[in-house]
Amino acid sequence: MKNQFIQSNQLNMEKILEKYKQARDFMRVHGNPDQWGDSYPPRELVERDIQEGNLYVGEQDGEIVSVFFYQTGDDPTYGKIYGGQWLNCSPYGVVHRIVSDGTVKGAASQCIQWAYEQCGNLKIDTHRDNLVMQKLLEKNGFTLCGNIFVEDGSERIAYQKK
Repeated sequence: MKNQFIQSNQLNMEKILEKYKQARDFMRVHGNPDQWGDSYPPRELVERDIQEGNLYVGEQDGEIVSVFFYQTGDDPTYGKIYGGQWLNCSPYGVVHRIVSDGTVKGAASQCIQWAYEQCGNLKIDTHRDNLVMQKLLEKNGFTLCGNIFVEDGSERIAYQKK
């Protein structure tokens, strides 16, 4: 069964924050304790994502099973890429902060597929230690393009699908 994706609202805030906590716990157990630490994303960022209409939830049977940020347009962190190059310079969408609670098999892939269907050219990045996400991106047809640096100066592996 496929998830239904909708823009989130403030009414979902506590459930969304719980999904992010579950994701931090999952990453810690799977060898990636540093990417999100103990508190990322902060509540204020989630609130801003909702207010700007960029936070989506995947629902199945009325329950939130996944959460992700999706937006079209230039992402400043993707302006410079090192050790490679983007597949093209065409307009693109970005996905950030994607989580799945593990109750629906393939929920994260469904999020990525939905985002790709919106724009046909998608960029995403992940932490070097996030092997689960790297495998997910490769499974979903993304190409490793190089490395980028996010706002706090830390390095991420950059992928694109066109």
